[in-house]
Amino acid sequence: MSRLRVPRFARTGSGVVGLSLLFAVLAVALLGGLIAPHTITETVGPPGRGPSSSAPLGTDYLGRDVLSRVLHGGRSVVILGSAATALAYVSGLTVGLVAGYRGGLIDTLLMRGVDVLLALPGLLVLLLLVAGLGSHVWVLLLGVMLVQIPGIARVMRTATLEVSTRGYVEAAVARGERTSALLGREIMPNITPVLLADLGIRFGVSIVFIASMNFLSLGLTPPKADWGLMISENRDYVSLNVWGVLAPAVMLALLTIAVNLTADAYVRSLGRSSLGSRRRRAARMNPAGAA
Repeated sequence: MSRLRVPRFARTGSGVVGLSLLFAVLAVALLGGLIAPHTITETVGPPGRGPSSSAPLGTDYLGRDVLSRVLHGGRSVVILGSAATALAYVSGLTVGLVAGYRGGLIDTLLMRGVDVLLALPGLLVLLLLVAGLGSHVWVLLLGVMLVQIPGIARVMRTATLEVSTRGYVEAAVARGERTSALLGREIMPNITPVLLADLGIRFGVSIVFIASMNFLSLGLTPPKADWGLMISENRDYVSLNVWGVLAPAVMLALLTIAVNLTADAYVRSLGRSSLGSRRRRAARMNPAGAA
């Protein structure tokens, strides 16, 4: 039986810490509701009470168990963050691929549209959408997607421009490959490492934007449990029970740190892998020097 091969980035210090922390936070976010001692709407004591046997992290501004709401509150952050990032990548990747490969007028038109979005502050875009369309989950996802598209499109366009000049792409063009097949078979697999390296950063940004909108009560609405919404709800009771604000804030911070550490470890592993490949090619071309 072959041994399971661990990815290079997962063997580095930051990779081990990042992945361990990420798995732990995701386990709490996605499975925490199964072990929560109370429901998210159950009143277990007076508002703002400190930690007790029935509520280890105390109660919130309505007397509900803070621990139970923290265990339930991460699911919306992870699901909405993942959905917003996926939607942004579908759009941004398409724009970047087409602009980078086609070039010319199409490239100019697409990237000028991207520049317009890039010039607008992200939070302003979200606030304008909420003001015009109302406070709904789909509006929140649409806003985060629009905010993320410019950065993704520019990164993917640059990667596509670099790959498009490679010999195997030119050979595919000479064979008469269709554009869709060429993008899917020749270019897309070779820009996937760049996409994966960028993915962690974009996911972290999505989490920050969603949590910010929920903090402003412009995303999810009570009585739903959400880490960003919990910080907003309990900020007036922080002097009575700091855990109502501190616990969800720490979970958001840990999730963001874990994603960034994992993404950073992956990017660093790409650099080492490229250096190793160049050294191996140089050794094959000059065996005497390598010896």
